[in-house]
Amino acid sequence: MSKVLLFVDNSNIFISAKHEADRREGRAAKDQVRLHFDSMLELALADRQLAKAFVVGSVPPEQRAVWDRLTAATGVKPELYERGQFSGGEQGLDQCLQVHMLRAISDHDDPQVAVLMTGDGAGYDDGAGFHADMERMHIAGWGIEVISWQNHCRRALREWATANGTFIRLDDHYESVTFLEGGRRVTPIDFSKRKVSMAKVSPVRQAELKANAESEARIQALQAELETFKGRAAAKAAGKAKYERRMLRQKRGTA
Repeated sequence: MSKVLLFVDNSNIFISAKHEADRREGRAAKDQVRLHFDSMLELALADRQLAKAFVVGSVPPEQRAVWDRLTAATGVKPELYERGQFSGGEQGLDQCLQVHMLRAISDHDDPQVAVLMTGDGAGYDDGAGFHADMERMHIAGWGIEVISWQNHCRRALREWATANGTFIRLDDHYESVTFLEGGRRVTPIDFSKRKVSMAKVSPVRQAELKANAESEARIQALQAELETFKGRAAAKAAGKAKYERRMLRQKRGTA
């Protein structure tokens, strides 16, 4: 059974969760909402074995408790990057996660299942970004799953994941993957609608299997040809022996 490699763009998921909390539970919830990492991992795995998880995020001082909670709950150590001094933006997060995705293709002889938690499909038209790298994994035979908020996921990524793998709406699991600081707790995850993707045979493995099949067919053909040759040789030898016995009897008869 294929294992799961999990790729999490935490900032994208968390920021979108804040908007979702505001819409569902009011403005106060926007500042109180937190991601429940243990539940997110449970949703991502769907009772499958985790091969490895890659989580990227930023490190303003106020987020330290978030990352400590992640490690304590799941054992996963995030890769953290400083925010830009002037822009306030996160530096290198997307690129870091993309490197892990591309490395995974070459690090695994057989395709596994890639689960991406994000909503960012930027860069696709230039052959870059998460969407483009997920397509590369799909071509290599990997099972593909994207977990994101419906209204915060780029449409192109959402539609492609639906057509070529599995798209899971976090909206359907809002109360299971988030909680409110000092307020609402999480509820159990409902897996009744949780579809999963399967890995396929990689192109390299397909070529190897085809070559092996052709080689086996050739060997069998040569063996059949050899058996035919042996049969003909045996029949010829039997005919020769019969002829020699007949000639011997004739010689004895005339002696």
